[in-house]
Amino acid sequence: MGAQHINHEGAKLAYHYVEGRPEIGGPTMIWCGGLKSDMDGTKAVFLHEQCERAGRPFVRFDYFGHGISDGEFTDGTVSRWASDVVAMIDRFGKNGVVLIGSSMGGWASLLAALDRPDAVKGLVLINPAPDFTEKMVWSGWDDHKRTMLIEDGVVYEPSDYGEPYAYSRALIEDGRARQILDAPIDFNGPIEILQGANDDVVPPAYSRLIVKTVTSERVGYTLVKGGDHSLSRPHDLSRLWTTLETMLAQL
Repeated sequence: MGAQHINHEGAKLAYHYVEGRPEIGGPTMIWCGGLKSDMDGTKAVFLHEQCERAGRPFVRFDYFGHGISDGEFTDGTVSRWASDVVAMIDRFGKNGVVLIGSSMGGWASLLAALDRPDAVKGLVLINPAPDFTEKMVWSGWDDHKRTMLIEDGVVYEPSDYGEPYAYSRALIEDGRARQILDAPIDFNGPIEILQGANDDVVPPAYSRLIVKTVTSERVGYTLVKGGDHSLSRPHDLSRLWTTLETMLAQL
C-alpha cells in the first residue's frame, strides 16, 4: 500500500500507518527518524512489520524536506521537524503516543514531548542528539566554515546517505534558539536511551547529558557494546523491540 499524506503548515507529509487491533489498544508508537533519513530506513520498516504482527498501532513518516514529503531540506529547521512530530501526535494520538526518536529525531521527540506532555506517554531514544546543531556542528567549525554559512547561507558536509548534509543558516540559528540541554527538561514519563558504544557521530558522553537534564526519574540508559550510530544490526533491532514491549507493558 502506498504512503498516505496529511497537510501540515502548507505541505503534505507522507506517512505509513499500522492501525493496530482494537482489543490490544495502547498508545500509538511514532517513529521519528534522523537528519536526512526517511521512513523506509531499516529500523522504521522493522518496527512497522513488528507492529503489524503484534497488532500495535504505529506510524512512520517523512519530515518536511525529507523522503517523499513536500519541501526542500534546506528550508527545514528543528522547530519545523518537531512540529511535524506534533502533527502526527495530534492526528494519531487519541490514546497517547510513545515517540521513538533516532539521532536528530531524539531532539525532535523531546521538543514534541514538551509541546504535548499529556499525549506523550514515553520516549525511546536511539543515539539521541539534542542541541547538535550548536553543540556539535557549530562548535566544531572553524572560522572559515562559520563565515561561509553567514555569506553563502549554507555549508555542505559529507553524510552517510550519499548526498551531503546541507546545514543552512536557518537550521543553525533555529537550533541555537531551541537548545534544551542547558536547563531541566520537564518530562516525567519513562525514557529509555539506547546508545552505541562505538557511535562516532553522537558519543555516549553526549547522550548521557539527557539523563542528567531530564526531570523524569524513570530513565534507563543502555550502552550497546560494538554499536554504531545506526544500531541496525539484527540484535540491535531485537533489543529495540524488547525495549518498546517492556515500556508498553509498564504503561
